[in-house]
Amino acid sequence: MAGRGTDEASTVSMGRIAVAGFIGTTIEFFDFYAYGIAAALVLNAAFFPTLDPVAGTLAAFSTNAVAFVSRPLGSALFGHWGDRLGRKSMLIASLLTMGLATAAVGLLPGYATIGVAAPVLLVVLRFVQGIGLGGEWGGAALLAAEHAPPGKRGLYTMFPQLGPAIGFIAANGVFLLLAALVDDASFAAWGWRVPFLASALLVAVGLWVRLGVAESPVFARAEKTRVPLVELLRSQPRELLLGAGAMIVQYALFYTATTYCLSYGTRVLGIARTEMLLLTMIAVVFLGVATALSARASDRFGRKRVVLSGCAAGIVWGPAMFALLDTAEPVLVVLALGGALAIMGLSFGPMAAFLPELFATRTRYSGASIAYSLGGVLGGAVPPLVATSLEGGFGGIAIGLYLSLMAVISLLSVLALTETRDRDLAG
Repeated sequence: MAGRGTDEASTVSMGRIAVAGFIGTTIEFFDFYAYGIAAALVLNAAFFPTLDPVAGTLAAFSTNAVAFVSRPLGSALFGHWGDRLGRKSMLIASLLTMGLATAAVGLLPGYATIGVAAPVLLVVLRFVQGIGLGGEWGGAALLAAEHAPPGKRGLYTMFPQLGPAIGFIAANGVFLLLAALVDDASFAAWGWRVPFLASALLVAVGLWVRLGVAESPVFARAEKTRVPLVELLRSQPRELLLGAGAMIVQYALFYTATTYCLSYGTRVLGIARTEMLLLTMIAVVFLGVATALSARASDRFGRKRVVLSGCAAGIVWGPAMFALLDTAEPVLVVLALGGALAIMGLSFGPMAAFLPELFATRTRYSGASIAYSLGGVLGGAVPPLVATSLEGGFGGIAIGLYLSLMAVISLLSVLALTETRDRDLAG
């Protein structure tokens, strides 16, 4: 009877941890992607009206990129205290940081009201969003990985990995609903603010779930270090850099297929905004399915083998993606975007287990978080900017080749790492 009670308690605990990881990353990525969608559709006119359309779009994407620059800072900050004080408290702090910054974007007056202060404050709030997200993923991944039973680490860390797909679908869904309910003028005036303000309610739900989660037992037993980042840089710089390299292709595929291609489809291909949002939302379903399957497969075949297959597929798909996209045919557009996101999910699914397994417990929050965020600087912030620059002079094929290059970098990084599936996280 005692054994059965323990098993039931463990099941309940793992269930709550899975929900806490899933709902937290979903909310935070909803907030993050809502900004990216708004940057592609409306922020250029609201905050950079004095620029021509291409320059305004580039400026809007630049504010989007600011968050990727601040994410490593957030990872270092939350990682430090997460390795010192615990995973749970930092998950709550990161959720509040992101939620408050997102709501403030929804309340921020535009250029027409406060002039140049508007884009300046927008950049500040986007910077704070990046800090919050920098602490979110690592804490959610570690809490799941360090609680998971042997042989099921890929399964339980799958739940935080589903947050990006569900968060993006939710963000797109809200913008689609707004497009159906309000006209273009109302959307530009106030409609785009609704998703940012609504996130405050989602954050309240996320906090309620996370407050009921137990601290990681692996962390509770571990010896603590005074300055985790210093120890990390001294003891495992190789794993940190290679882990970041492994993440590059995933960010590059995702943000090119969503944030950049949303702008490309509406501005260059002439696809209606509502249609492009719907096509992108359908394509992201491929990401969710591939993420779930690859995370589970990594328990059977190993993290490295599954991630490598995604990197190899990314090399091939880059040029093919834009050849399909440029047809502007809805089915082929979904195939182009869905193929890129499925490949991204193939390598993304195992990463919530793979990155934590690379690092010692004393520095795991810092190591996994910083590697994840550093990959985002090159893979997430840069591609939309590079793609916008390449677009005018070289066309879509050049953007596709750039994606292939990102995939090569990630493939070489993963090849240099060791398999981690059977590693004991108590070490």
